[in-house]
Amino acid sequence: MGIMDSFNYKNEIKRTVGLYRMSASLPLENGLILDKPQTVYETYGSLNPDKSNVILICHALTGSAHTAGEAVFPDEIVRATPLFEKLSREFSGWRNELIGPGKLFDTNKYYIVSSNILGSCYGATGPSGQDSQNNPHRMKFPQITVRDMVNFQKKLIDFLGIKKIKTAIGGSLGGMQVLEWALLFPDMIDSIIPIATAARHSDWCIGINHLQRQSIMNDPHWDKGNYSEQPKNGLSLARQIAMVSYRTDRSFNTRFKHEHKNPDDSVYSADNLYQVESYLNYQGKKLVDRFDANSYIYLSRALDLHDIARNRGSIQEVLSSIKQKSLCIGIDSDILYPAHEQRDIASIIPNALYKEIKSPDGHDAFLIEYDQLNTIIKPFLKSI
Repeated sequence: MGIMDSFNYKNEIKRTVGLYRMSASLPLENGLILDKPQTVYETYGSLNPDKSNVILICHALTGSAHTAGEAVFPDEIVRATPLFEKLSREFSGWRNELIGPGKLFDTNKYYIVSSNILGSCYGATGPSGQDSQNNPHRMKFPQITVRDMVNFQKKLIDFLGIKKIKTAIGGSLGGMQVLEWALLFPDMIDSIIPIATAARHSDWCIGINHLQRQSIMNDPHWDKGNYSEQPKNGLSLARQIAMVSYRTDRSFNTRFKHEHKNPDDSVYSADNLYQVESYLNYQGKKLVDRFDANSYIYLSRALDLHDIARNRGSIQEVLSSIKQKSLCIGIDSDILYPAHEQRDIASIIPNALYKEIKSPDGHDAFLIEYDQLNTIIKPFLKSI
């Protein structure tokens, strides 16, 4: 199955939305198979005659394929998951500032591809979907890995008739996919741009993810994954824990200034929350409305399983084998994937350049600091 529909919004971006379904099974890293998995994907711009202008954008944990343009989807896509209705009401592309005519990823020059990762809840096969007998997967879904995500993306790229990718870019979980692309399909990738990511998930990050999963699984409404409605309290708390790890003390202190939500009410009232408490509650509710709890569990485990050295040798040996021109980007205030991890990656990849975003906003800076990303990435794109 291929393109379902295409759109051209405001004569700015040629945007195509499609639903891809494999005609065969997908072998997984754990030895199991998925029967005819599917995903929703988007493309922006046009493929040039020799198909040499492709940029692959890989999204992070709760992201989606919708990277640019208005969040409007054909009915066939919305039927793939009810969460698309919520997504279409609330979200424009998460890389709008970087994708479009004359922007960093110029749609007059590049053909940009983005797909929902395996295990996600935006039209991709995962725990929130159904098997071939229309039974819900839930916690019977096999545990997927970053390598599985990339192997599935490769099937989509083959379906689109693409033989070469000019560069693959992604932050966080997206950066992990980028590293795996370089290792799994080295002849297809010309260059990579991993941002704020890791070669192996640290014990620090695994601990944070463990707390988030426990938040969901200890919610009585989770019911071992067999819920009919979201385990709202658990998923909300998981997101709030994550949000603290995505930012920094400087970021929170500057933004919230130790202030209460209602400055005219008594500071001793338990109902008069601090601004930061109110903000975290809001972020938790937003995720509950647009994401699936079981998907969150599976994808966070995929993060923890990420290790480019697994069954390949040492991290030093594996990173040394990456021959593509590489731009590794760290964030000076990132406590989740500290800048030293990006520097280490860049120091081992033979043809790598390291650049650093300066920001008080921690890990989330890769979604915020667009001017710096432009300044850092533009010369690299010109060099490849």
